Amino acid sequence: MRKIPIVIAEDQAIVRDGLTAIIGMQADMEVIASCSDGLEAYESVRRWRPRIVLMDIKMPVMDGIASTKKIKEDFPDTIVLILTTFSEDQYIVDGLVNGASGFLLKDLHAAKLVSIIREADNGEFFVPSAIAAKLAGRLREMSAGPVTPLAEEFTPREIEVIERLIERKSNREIAGELYLTEGTVKNYISVIYEKLGTNDRVKAISMLKSFRLPQPSNDYTPDRT
Repeated sequence: MRKIPIVIAEDQAIVRDGLTAIIGMQADMEVIASCSDGLEAYESVRRWRPRIVLMDIKMPVMDGIASTKKIKEDFPDTIVLILTTFSEDQYIVDGLVNGASGFLLKDLHAAKLVSIIREADNGEFFVPSAIAAKLAGRLREMSAGPVTPLAEEFTPREIEVIERLIERKSNREIAGELYLTEGTVKNYISVIYEKLGTNDRVKAISMLKSFRLPQPSNDYTPDRT
């Protein structure tokens, strides 16, 4: 019997082990690798070429959305199912844009989980009704909002920070790339938040993605603060 090769990417060992046990009991499935971060998931896909990846969102090194994007760019035939919770609905649009084939709530019953994996293997797209309602609301908000407004209030350095925020990089990563201290990066981010009218990082990133940012001039030289 053909077995569906699956990679599990989940940073919580108890969840990862539970998924591995459930899938291991199925005659038509096998877990060929399990990972604790998004970069490891990408490397496992590159090495083992699974049919399906069960991808958590919040993981160290590289998050699930970034990993999904990288996997779909290099291995487009790989099916990625996002593992999520009801409270993580802000990531739905990002997951879809980056090629996810469906979403699985982490509190699914085992029988439903394996059924969805089989459906995904047959080309079906799955979004739980609760997540679908959230997605519809997000799409309505997006369609009602302004279309790519110019972000004219940001300085060249703030734009450099914003570009890395959108890539979901940490303050430490931003500091390293821009040759700044983490404290200086935090100050820039505080100013950006103030201009956006929010103190929430996820909301700020969502808002910034709708902006068409002006590019820093070619003669702008990053300082070495």
